[in-house]
Amino acid sequence: MKLISVNVGQEQPVEDPRLSGTTGIYKRPVATPVAVTSLGLAGDAVVDTEHHGGVDQAIYVYGTPDYAWWSAELGTELEPGTFGENLTLDGLESARLNVGDMLHSGAVTLQVTAARIPCATLAARMGDPGFVKRFRLAGRPGTYCRVLRTGMLQAGAPVTLEHYTGATLSIAEVFRAHYDPQPDAEMIRRHLAAPIAARVRAAMAEKARKGAQSS
Repeated sequence: MKLISVNVGQEQPVEDPRLSGTTGIYKRPVATPVAVTSLGLAGDAVVDTEHHGGVDQAIYVYGTPDYAWWSAELGTELEPGTFGENLTLDGLESARLNVGDMLHSGAVTLQVTAARIPCATLAARMGDPGFVKRFRLAGRPGTYCRVLRTGMLQAGAPVTLEHYTGATLSIAEVFRAHYDPQPDAEMIRRHLAAPIAARVRAAMAEKARKGAQSS
């Protein structure tokens, strides 16, 4: 694989009159090398820290096969960074990744931790109030990663994928399970066994608690 684009966003107002506040979703490609820290790309704004950012969701990655699908679906060519991703990778289909898989590029190592869950800010970015539902139904969520090794990244660099060999589940399964109010015990067990993002682990544990109370 190859790193097509490294994308950084500044804090700015949400471009939708129905929403207030600011966001870092409007990301643009950067031509020069960018430092990767344990909390993400240097100079990249993370505004909604309740749902984004942190060590377990430091980097958001999207791939060109998913971009090609959306370009055909929407009837327009989409530029890297459109989905608010930090890294755009050639040949990466996010739903096929597993939690724990690692992406290596130069000195940097990232580990897949969670699926991206769409929100109203993404809908505003896409100029479509119904885009949250469209994104969910498309099943092409992109993936969050934690940073295992810091370093520098630049567009054009090669990227290798190392598959995780421990107990895990796919990003597609994580994405679907988010919308399931009562996942079965096996799905809960697989979430809790995987090296998943802390927010996802806590949400799944809460679903397990509520399920136990109602049974």
